[in-house]
Amino acid sequence: MKTIIHKAASRGQANYGWLKTFYSFSFANYHNPERLNFGTLRVLNDDYIEGGHGFDRHPHDNMEIITIMLEGELKHEDSMGNKFILRENEIQTMTAGTGIFHSEKNNLEDKAAKLLQIWVFPKFRNEEPSYGQIAFSPEERKNKWHLVVSPDKPNTALIKQDAYFSLASLDENQKLNYQLVNPSNGVYIFVIKGEVLANEIQLSERDGACLWETSSIEFSASENSELLLMEIPL
Repeated sequence: MKTIIHKAASRGQANYGWLKTFYSFSFANYHNPERLNFGTLRVLNDDYIEGGHGFDRHPHDNMEIITIMLEGELKHEDSMGNKFILRENEIQTMTAGTGIFHSEKNNLEDKAAKLLQIWVFPKFRNEEPSYGQIAFSPEERKNKWHLVVSPDKPNTALIKQDAYFSLASLDENQKLNYQLVNPSNGVYIFVIKGEVLANEIQLSERDGACLWETSSIEFSASENSELLLMEIPL
């Protein structure tokens, strides 16, 4: 097994007043030649958006964009005619494909929106743009993996790449194994909160880790923890 560790404090960061964000990979004004991507995983941004603010209408193309809401509400509008509110325990996916415009704004005036925005390179370029959104219960990930993003599995948010995103909420001292769908893939682990061992690698809140050349990963939580695991093609 090979590994690269991204400690939380080593991430890029920016403060625009209304937006505070941390970059696991090079983005905007943060450029780190050692953190351009991990396989097809291109962006992992940890965003904090003040009430009433957000991203004005802007374009994307040829990217799979995944938004995982952690707290609050996000108002989405796009050039495909979609108008939705994204809430805690909901995930949004967009295939930008040949090109889309969209805006994302905190739907609440008095509460911050906290979210993870993730970009994955698509399997094929210039696909027809599409939008998806799913809601799920926290109980579905209690001490087990809950598959939330995939290319084709039922009851998941769909993307056009052979990538699989799972969430888990682990109680203190709980153990959990992850078996890769495809052993040739890599895995990026992001600790939303808590502290875990992943194949004996210690990871704390907001730490990330790239793992590859392994077919399974054993997790052990040293305190109550929330995990995001992204299995992606290399």
